[in-house]
Amino acid sequence: MAMFWCTEALPLAVTAMLPVCLFPTLGILPSKRVCPQYFLETNFLFLSGLVMASSIEEWGLHRRIALKVLTIVGVKPAWLILGMMMTSSFLSMWLSNTATTAMMLPIANAILESLFGDLETLKEKCKTTSGDIEGDVINGHPSVKLHSLPSVPSEKQMMAIDGTDETEQSDMRTAEEIRSEAAYQLKVWKGFLICIPYAASIGGTATLTGTAPNLILIGQLKSYFPDCDLINFGSWFAFAFPLMLLFLFLGWIWIAFLHGGLNSRLCFAKHDRRAQAEARAKALIEEDYRKLGPINFAEGSISFFFILFAVLLFTRDPKFVTGWSVFFKKGYVSDAVTGVVIVSMLFFFPSQKPSMSWWFDPQASNTPYVPLLSWKKAQDSVPWNIILLLGGGFAMAKACEESGLATWIGGHLQPLAEVPPPAAVMLITAFLACFTEFASNTATIIIFLPVIAELAIHVSVNPLYFMIPATIGCSYAFMLPVSTPPNSIAFASGHLMVKDMVKTGIVMNILGILSVSLAMNTWGVAMFDLNTYPEWAYPINKSALTAMHLAPVHSLNATL
Repeated sequence: MAMFWCTEALPLAVTAMLPVCLFPTLGILPSKRVCPQYFLETNFLFLSGLVMASSIEEWGLHRRIALKVLTIVGVKPAWLILGMMMTSSFLSMWLSNTATTAMMLPIANAILESLFGDLETLKEKCKTTSGDIEGDVINGHPSVKLHSLPSVPSEKQMMAIDGTDETEQSDMRTAEEIRSEAAYQLKVWKGFLICIPYAASIGGTATLTGTAPNLILIGQLKSYFPDCDLINFGSWFAFAFPLMLLFLFLGWIWIAFLHGGLNSRLCFAKHDRRAQAEARAKALIEEDYRKLGPINFAEGSISFFFILFAVLLFTRDPKFVTGWSVFFKKGYVSDAVTGVVIVSMLFFFPSQKPSMSWWFDPQASNTPYVPLLSWKKAQDSVPWNIILLLGGGFAMAKACEESGLATWIGGHLQPLAEVPPPAAVMLITAFLACFTEFASNTATIIIFLPVIAELAIHVSVNPLYFMIPATIGCSYAFMLPVSTPPNSIAFASGHLMVKDMVKTGIVMNILGILSVSLAMNTWGVAMFDLNTYPEWAYPINKSALTAMHLAPVHSLNATL
């Protein structure tokens, strides 16, 4: 299954269904124990997140959020890159990484065209010979949109501000200056395109429903360590959200530095061609936001349910304070119950403000009833193949545990006991971050998480100390277009080269590994008590040790 997932010889979802065929026929697990793995409560939590995301997309709330953030951060390239990354990461916490990237890229392209003009023209200006560029400037070639020929109103505004003739400045630019400016603009353009999929991948780690590996961690924890209740939506968010903010900030510094956004213009206003272009971009963003009009009843309703969804998940059992789950029988209400209750309301809550006049006058016209979300829309937008993939992972993990394969592999990893645990955390995160460049993050975590759990047991380290960084590291795939669907979408725009992603991504991977290591050894230790071997891991440890001790006895009995 690992080979098929890595090579995609079969569709991922088809490979995920192989346990139903093979485990019973090979005598590993009976079908009545394999099939329930495909729709555990973890899958219901994932499904509720996807349904909520489809309702947000249905009414365009995500676009309103994106444009509002961009109006706040400003239009200088570095601030815009930050705004793009903040918006993409926030949306990716709730929507899929792929949907976030697909939604944000058209917005980015519209802003970039307003800032720098047509991309093909920009590329030509980078490649054109000196004589050609000078001819274009002298003859007023129409393809040079924003920077060689500013429009008349902008020119008058600029003359009023600095009292200089902008046209003379435009004509006085040398071919080398034009080429240099075009190269800078092209570099910024690449920075814009590359920051969106990276921020989507980072943002997905902040919530349990943000990306599939987080849910696989929960499912496998419940399978291996049934008594472990430390990880839920609230506690994961409390740990992973600060980590996301830290990595997002470091990633912004690196991308802005590499792609030309960090310069003196961040702090000092200048009145030049770039300022004109920035003014146009700002006007474009504000105009797009204005076109959305005031927030309507449907958007307000979705916002309410979205906030309610998040608040109820956070406060169910946050660990550091008493949650609302104490009002119910212990262990009965989970995050999955909360999610399904909220999203079920979307299918009957009206999308238009209902009229009450027909209560008093039966002849009065009533607003046509349209719910916030139809089942057809949910059915079309939910990626059912991912739910099957999750189930296949849980089935494989169950078989690894039942058959003793995970214990056997863990025993062969004993030499790693000599490595200090903090160094092991960095090695595990680095290995999985590299492996997931070539395989899907879901397949990667399914394959390695059982092995990592056994490794932690063998070296007597809190299993969470190894399993959490492994899970997060699987989402840090930045170097290749094939690593994740968001990377592929950005690369498919045709404006990025593989070397652009490798050059940016290799440092992003290093920053991610260091950030995870810092988080695990600081607030992670305090939150999950990672310095001690927990009680909930002892039964597994004892059973493994018992099996090892009884093996010679059985052998002696057989001989006698």
